[in-house]
Amino acid sequence: MFSNSQSNAPVQQPRRHRSVMAAVTVALAVTGVLASTVPAAQATPHSRPSQCGGRGVDKDAVIRYESDVFIKAPLSTIWKLQTDVERWPSWQAPVLTAERLDHGRLKAGSQFHWTTPAPATPTTPATTLSITSTVQELQRHKCILWSGPAIGEGLRIDEGVHLWTFKKVKGGVRVHTEETWTGDQVEADVPTATEALGWGLEAWLRDLKATAEG
Repeated sequence: MFSNSQSNAPVQQPRRHRSVMAAVTVALAVTGVLASTVPAAQATPHSRPSQCGGRGVDKDAVIRYESDVFIKAPLSTIWKLQTDVERWPSWQAPVLTAERLDHGRLKAGSQFHWTTPAPATPTTPATTLSITSTVQELQRHKCILWSGPAIGEGLRIDEGVHLWTFKKVKGGVRVHTEETWTGDQVEADVPTATEALGWGLEAWLRDLKATAEG
């Protein structure tokens, strides 16, 4: 818990509302109803699957979303914001807490635990998700892939797989993100889960862009 994809994104909401909508990202969020409002980025994936170290999101997952943002800031600034996990709450309102479970520079095998509120939906109660993420792949200043479960009272995502890639372009950096969710509970309502995931990733991108450029 932003972009060329903004032109296709839902109309901006007040900050407090955006924070609630974006809260469940794991990438992990749960809110809203899909209908025809999912940003076009979800429906138009890259021609070639994005990867980090030869690995990407779950190709068989039915809940998936991807988006891009252009950020006019140094790559080093963006990378530090994204990988300094324990500082996420300082620039992402939906992240309540975040802590590293190991020490040193973030790398493959590193783990971190974080929490985020999940608003009620027609089928799940309001809760706080507890997320333990494990870094699967990391290439400094290029990409990072992490995965893990998100568990709350009355709500469970068995596994979220979240990929980020970073590419220098003229005037800044192109940041690409995509995520998949699996689990019986979220797969029972794919439209709602996909909408929630989309809101969460778009909010994360917006916060990353605003903080890096600010």
